Amino acid sequence: MSQVKSALLVGVGGQGAILTAKVLVKGLMEAGFDVKMSEVHGMSQRGGSVSTQVRWGDKVYSPLIGKGAADIIVAFEKMEAVRYADYLKSDGVAVINDYEIEGATVAAGLAQYPEGTLEAMQAHFHCHVLKAEEIARGLGNAKCMNIVLFGSMVKALGMDDIDWEKVIGETVPEKFRELNLKAYKAGYEAVL
Repeated sequence: MSQVKSALLVGVGGQGAILTAKVLVKGLMEAGFDVKMSEVHGMSQRGGSVSTQVRWGDKVYSPLIGKGAADIIVAFEKMEAVRYADYLKSDGVAVINDYEIEGATVAAGLAQYPEGTLEAMQAHFHCHVLKAEEIARGLGNAKCMNIVLFGSMVKALGMDDIDWEKVIGETVPEKFRELNLKAYKAGYEAVL
């Protein structure tokens, strides 16, 4: 039986979770893995939740990750980490962007953004928490925070045997290539 790995990338529409998953899939396929990907957009264009599931190994039969089966969750927004926590293995890893996006009810003043989301995740899982949006803004464009998080995921999973810089260079538009390569390196270095 082959060893199948699973990654769940979660965020809010417009944060780049799907592009990040495509970079992951491209690199894994080039490395010779059988890869399956599934994405759920929901109300993503209206700030809703987005999740992308990627599974890879010698032979993968389904892109879907069951509850308690993800090796890693990469959360582009910290509340999304909690929303999908039940998909993470007990010995799994979470890479969490310490970043808040107010949902419609919070923005309308009908609810408050939940306190203690990071602490709740850290109490149950091995977590790497970083301020990816601040790192990306420091590089010149906050929109590359998805690739900052991707670099952190690569480091957290120990996936150094793939030339991710080449994959990123082939995947992102040329005018953003240098920025995204810097974002990848910064995210990789953010995980100790």
